[in-house]
Amino acid sequence: MSVHTMTGDPTRADIRAAAGVNDTILAIGRVLIALIFVSSGVEKFTDLGAAASAIGSKGLPFANALAVLTAILEAGGGLLIIVGWQTRLVALLLAIFCAVAAYFFRDFWHQPPGPQHVNNMIHFMKNVSMIGGFLMLCAAGAGRYSLDGPCIRPEYLRT
Repeated sequence: MSVHTMTGDPTRADIRAAAGVNDTILAIGRVLIALIFVSSGVEKFTDLGAAASAIGSKGLPFANALAVLTAILEAGGGLLIIVGWQTRLVALLLAIFCAVAAYFFRDFWHQPPGPQHVNNMIHFMKNVSMIGGFLMLCAAGAGRYSLDGPCIRPEYLRT
Protein backbone atom coordinates (compact mmCIF):
# COMPACT_ATOMS: atom_id res chain seq x y z
CA MET A 1 0.00 0.00 0.00
CA SER A 2 1.37 3.40 -0.90
CA VAL A 3 0.54 6.73 0.59
CA HIS A 4 1.76 10.14 -0.42
CA THR A 5 3.38 12.53 2.00
CA MET A 6 2.63 16.24 1.95
CA THR A 7 5.53 16.67 -0.48
CA GLY A 8 3.95 14.17 -2.85
CA ASP A 9 6.58 11.42 -2.38
CA PRO A 10 5.18 7.92 -2.30
CA THR A 11 5.93 6.22 1.00
CA ARG A 12 5.55 2.57 1.81
CA ALA A 13 3.10 2.19 4.70
CA ASP A 14 3.06 -0.78 7.00
CA ILE A 15 -0.62 -0.85 7.98
CA ARG A 16 -0.01 -2.90 11.11
CA ALA A 17 2.67 -0.49 12.34
CA ALA A 18 0.50 2.49 11.46
CA ALA A 19 -2.31 1.01 13.54
CA GLY A 20 0.08 0.69 16.48
CA VAL A 21 -0.29 -3.07 16.75
CA ASN A 22 2.70 -4.68 18.42
CA ASP A 23 2.74 -8.43 17.87
CA THR A 24 4.94 -9.12 20.89
CA ILE A 25 2.57 -7.26 23.20
CA LEU A 26 -0.39 -9.15 21.68
CA ALA A 27 1.34 -12.49 22.34
CA ILE A 28 2.12 -11.59 25.96
CA GLY A 29 -1.43 -10.27 26.45
CA ARG A 30 -2.94 -13.45 25.03
CA VAL A 31 -1.03 -15.56 27.54
CA LEU A 32 -1.89 -13.32 30.47
CA ILE A 33 -5.62 -13.10 29.75
CA ALA A 34 -5.90 -16.84 29.10
CA LEU A 35 -4.02 -18.22 32.11
CA ILE A 36 -6.98 -17.81 34.47
CA PHE A 37 -9.23 -19.73 32.08
CA VAL A 38 -6.81 -22.62 31.59
CA SER A 39 -6.29 -23.03 35.33
CA SER A 40 -10.00 -22.69 36.10
CA GLY A 41 -10.93 -25.18 33.38
CA VAL A 42 -8.38 -27.73 34.59
CA GLU A 43 -9.64 -27.25 38.15
CA LYS A 44 -13.21 -27.90 37.00
CA PHE A 45 -12.11 -31.09 35.23
CA THR A 46 -10.56 -32.35 38.46
CA ASP A 47 -13.88 -31.90 40.31
CA LEU A 48 -16.77 -31.81 37.86
CA GLY A 49 -19.18 -32.65 40.69
CA ALA A 50 -18.37 -29.42 42.53
CA ALA A 51 -18.69 -27.42 39.32
CA ALA A 52 -22.04 -29.04 38.56
CA SER A 53 -23.19 -28.35 42.10
CA ALA A 54 -22.28 -24.66 41.80
CA ILE A 55 -24.10 -24.43 38.46
CA GLY A 56 -27.14 -26.26 39.84
CA SER A 57 -27.26 -23.96 42.87
CA LYS A 58 -28.07 -21.09 40.53
CA GLY A 59 -31.07 -22.94 39.15
CA LEU A 60 -29.54 -23.60 35.76
CA PRO A 61 -30.69 -26.75 33.95
CA PHE A 62 -28.42 -29.63 32.90
CA ALA A 63 -25.80 -28.78 35.52
CA ASN A 64 -23.63 -31.83 34.77
CA ALA A 65 -23.52 -31.12 31.04
CA LEU A 66 -22.91 -27.42 31.65
CA ALA A 67 -20.04 -28.27 34.02
CA VAL A 68 -18.33 -30.35 31.32
CA LEU A 69 -18.96 -27.69 28.66
CA THR A 70 -17.66 -24.97 30.97
CA ALA A 71 -14.47 -26.90 31.70
CA ILE A 72 -13.93 -27.53 27.99
CA LEU A 73 -14.56 -23.88 27.08
CA GLU A 74 -12.33 -22.53 29.83
CA ALA A 75 -9.39 -24.92 29.41
CA GLY A 76 -9.67 -25.39 25.66
CA GLY A 77 -10.53 -21.79 24.89
CA GLY A 78 -7.70 -20.55 27.09
CA LEU A 79 -5.20 -22.82 25.34
CA LEU A 80 -6.45 -21.71 21.92
CA ILE A 81 -6.02 -18.07 22.91
CA ILE A 82 -2.47 -18.77 24.15
CA VAL A 83 -1.37 -20.46 20.92
CA GLY A 84 -3.40 -18.01 18.87
CA TRP A 85 -5.60 -20.32 16.82
CA GLN A 86 -9.08 -19.14 15.80
CA THR A 87 -8.37 -16.27 18.17
CA ARG A 88 -11.12 -13.88 17.09
CA LEU A 89 -13.84 -16.52 17.38
CA VAL A 90 -12.57 -17.95 20.67
CA ALA A 91 -12.15 -14.45 22.15
CA LEU A 92 -15.76 -13.67 21.23
CA LEU A 93 -16.96 -16.94 22.79
CA LEU A 94 -15.02 -16.26 25.99
CA ALA A 95 -16.38 -12.70 26.13
CA ILE A 96 -19.92 -14.09 25.93
CA PHE A 97 -19.04 -16.72 28.53
CA CYS A 98 -17.71 -14.01 30.88
CA ALA A 99 -20.94 -12.03 30.48
CA VAL A 100 -23.11 -15.06 31.26
CA ALA A 101 -20.91 -16.10 34.20
CA ALA A 102 -20.93 -12.56 35.60
CA TYR A 103 -24.72 -12.37 35.39
CA PHE A 104 -25.42 -15.73 37.03
CA PHE A 105 -22.50 -16.11 39.46
CA ARG A 106 -21.55 -12.55 40.43
CA ASP A 107 -25.06 -11.21 41.00
CA PHE A 108 -24.10 -8.69 43.70
CA TRP A 109 -27.37 -6.81 43.11
CA HIS A 110 -29.24 -9.67 44.82
CA GLN A 111 -27.15 -9.45 47.99
CA PRO A 112 -27.48 -7.14 50.98
CA PRO A 113 -24.68 -4.63 51.61
CA GLY A 114 -21.67 -6.22 53.22
CA PRO A 115 -18.49 -8.15 52.41
CA GLN A 116 -20.22 -10.69 50.12
CA HIS A 117 -21.84 -7.88 48.14
CA VAL A 118 -18.53 -6.05 47.73
CA ASN A 119 -16.65 -9.25 46.82
CA ASN A 120 -19.15 -10.19 44.13
CA MET A 121 -19.22 -6.64 42.77
CA ILE A 122 -15.42 -6.69 42.43
CA HIS A 123 -15.54 -10.07 40.67
CA PHE A 124 -18.35 -8.82 38.43
CA MET A 125 -16.21 -5.86 37.40
CA LYS A 126 -13.25 -8.18 36.78
CA ASN A 127 -15.46 -10.16 34.40
CA VAL A 128 -16.46 -6.92 32.68
CA SER A 129 -12.76 -6.05 32.31
CA MET A 130 -12.03 -9.48 30.81
CA ILE A 131 -14.90 -8.96 28.37
CA GLY A 132 -13.22 -5.73 27.29
CA GLY A 133 -9.90 -7.51 26.81
CA PHE A 134 -11.48 -10.29 24.78
CA LEU A 135 -13.37 -7.81 22.60
CA MET A 136 -10.11 -5.98 21.89
CA LEU A 137 -8.44 -9.30 21.07
CA CYS A 138 -11.38 -10.14 18.83
CA ALA A 139 -10.89 -6.85 16.99
CA ALA A 140 -7.07 -6.92 16.78
CA GLY A 141 -6.59 -10.65 16.19
CA ALA A 142 -3.78 -12.78 17.54
CA GLY A 143 -0.92 -11.02 15.80
CA ARG A 144 2.03 -12.42 13.92
CA TYR A 145 3.29 -14.67 16.74
CA SER A 146 0.41 -17.13 16.67
CA LEU A 147 -1.01 -20.01 14.69
CA ASP A 148 -3.34 -17.46 13.10
CA GLY A 149 -0.30 -15.35 12.13
CA PRO A 150 0.26 -16.98 8.73
CA CYS A 151 -3.37 -16.11 7.89
CA ILE A 152 -2.59 -12.40 8.11
CA ARG A 153 -2.79 -10.96 4.63
CA PRO A 154 0.74 -10.65 3.19
CA GLU A 155 0.28 -7.03 2.21
CA TYR A 156 0.02 -6.17 5.92
CA LEU A 157 3.39 -7.73 6.67
CA ARG A 158 5.52 -6.09 3.97
CA THR A 159 7.96 -3.47 5.13
